[in-house]
Amino acid sequence: MRADIQVGATFPDYDLPDHTGVKRRLSFLQGRDPMILMLGRGVYCPKDRQQLMELVRFSAQCDVGFTRIVTITTDNLILSNDLRLGVGAHWPFLHDPERIIQQDLGIQEYTDPHNNPMIPYTFVLEPGLRIFKLYNGYWYWGRPSTAELHQDLRDITRRIRPDYQIDTPEMRAKWDRGEKEDFYPYGQSMRQVFIRMAGAVAQFDDPEAGER
Repeated sequence: MRADIQVGATFPDYDLPDHTGVKRRLSFLQGRDPMILMLGRGVYCPKDRQQLMELVRFSAQCDVGFTRIVTITTDNLILSNDLRLGVGAHWPFLHDPERIIQQDLGIQEYTDPHNNPMIPYTFVLEPGLRIFKLYNGYWYWGRPSTAELHQDLRDITRRIRPDYQIDTPEMRAKWDRGEKEDFYPYGQSMRQVFIRMAGAVAQFDDPEAGER
C-alpha cells in the first residue's frame, strides 16, 4: 500500500464506471455522509461474496444511518453486474479492469498472477473521503465484521454530526431559536436525503455544486 494511504489521509477521488457504465467520482457517491469502500478481488472470489452477503444484510442499517457503500473490483462491466446481482446488493459497484487503483495504490496481489487482482481492502471513510479505518482482507478474518463497522460508524457519526446528542440545553436552545443549521439535514433538501437513502444514483446532486 502506498505510504500516504493511512488513517487521517484523504483517499484518492477515483472516477470509474459504475454497474450501468456511467463514470462516477467517489466524492459524488459519498456526498456528505460516511462511506464504506470495499476494494475486492472480484466475481471469482468466495471471500468477496461472503463479505458482500454480510454487507447486504448490514446495508439496511446503513440506509437509515445515512451511510453510503461502494464496491470496486477489477471485473469488467458484465462480471461486475454478475457479482452485484448475485449477492443482491443495491449500492454502486465500480469496475476497474484497467487496474488503475491497483497500480496507483501499489496493491497488486502478486501471489495470484493468473487473476491479477487488487489486495482486498475495506476503508471506512469520513465525509471528504477522509480515512477513518482501513482493513486488509487478504485473509478473510482481516476483513471487518459488521459489528466492527457499526462501531466505526458510531464513532464517525459522533464526531461529524453536531446533533448526535440533542438532549443538551445548548442544542434545545438552538432549536427553540430556530437555528436549524446544526440539525439534520443541515440545510439540505429532504428530496436529496431520500434519493440517497434509496440509492438512486442517477438522481444524486453533486455535493459540491448544491442542489440543481
